[in-house]
Amino acid sequence: MKKIIYTIFLLAVFGLAWTVQSQAQKPEMVVGAYVTSWTDEVPDPDVMTHINYAFGHVNESFDGVRIDNPERLRMIVELKQQNLNLKVLLSIGGWGSGRFSEMAASKENREKFANDCQRVVKEYGLDGIDIDWEYPTQSTANISSSPDDTANFTLLMADLRRALGQEKLLTAATVCDAQYIDFKSCIGYLDLVNVMAYDMSEGEAHHAALYPSDISGECTSSKAVEAHLKAGVPKEKLVMGVPFYGKGNREDTSMKAFRETGILPEGYERRWSEESKVPYIVNDKGEFVWGGEDVKSLTAKCQYILDHGLRGGMYWDYASDNPQHSFSQTLCRMLIKGTKGPGPSVP
Repeated sequence: MKKIIYTIFLLAVFGLAWTVQSQAQKPEMVVGAYVTSWTDEVPDPDVMTHINYAFGHVNESFDGVRIDNPERLRMIVELKQQNLNLKVLLSIGGWGSGRFSEMAASKENREKFANDCQRVVKEYGLDGIDIDWEYPTQSTANISSSPDDTANFTLLMADLRRALGQEKLLTAATVCDAQYIDFKSCIGYLDLVNVMAYDMSEGEAHHAALYPSDISGECTSSKAVEAHLKAGVPKEKLVMGVPFYGKGNREDTSMKAFRETGILPEGYERRWSEESKVPYIVNDKGEFVWGGEDVKSLTAKCQYILDHGLRGGMYWDYASDNPQHSFSQTLCRMLIKGTKGPGPSVP
């Protein structure tokens, strides 16, 4: 009898030790907020784990970093005094931000750029660098490009990792279909991959649907995650992006007042897509004219992140939250605090 009790005791001890070790090894959930240089709203540091400050840029000599509104960046870094676990990164790039191709094509320029990133991290007290090259091999944003960009992107990640060391974060923002980057060759250098699961339609369909439906674009959030997993991004490094803004048919002039006031034109109607798990608006003919997010859709996306074991969620951008800040609160509630349920009934 004593042997049985002793055996049960040992199993309980080993089981507890294994549980503690497993919990210690499990990475914490990420809630990343893009905070822009051109807005003046001060984010609440307690509802996020990471801030990506937008933007820095490749300088005109292709060998260093230029920062938009550096004083605002310093103010954002000071928020770490309120939340000691907060990480602040400089996001370099953005739509229309070029000179990546020229910089990455030269070993000398890559190394100088990487070293300057290290200088910026040290000077501003940052926790790392986020690369938002939109996109390697592509000139759709009126930036220069080269067929060699994909290979050079990997070389750039290697140089950045060497310059930053293992203690600082290196992340990348990527297009929804996981194109233009060879993840299998560079994922070892990256801590997180922030999937821009938005702007997936130009306004003729919902730009950030979770699942495919008759109102979704060709790519959806679920397809974006699947594409990145297939491309070689492990789920432990995968952060799914969500938008805090809506997007619609620019040719529909009746929606101009809605974008300014939030008041729907006469005959227009709000609807919910049960298939895509997102809200949208139709005109008096029943045609799709606008798609965005609400607490209900963001709750569904957070649940998707949890159900699929992803690293977390990120959003563009903090200043686009509603006046009640219920969007950022939803991600905090579900992903950081681990609270389930629909939350407050705020649109």
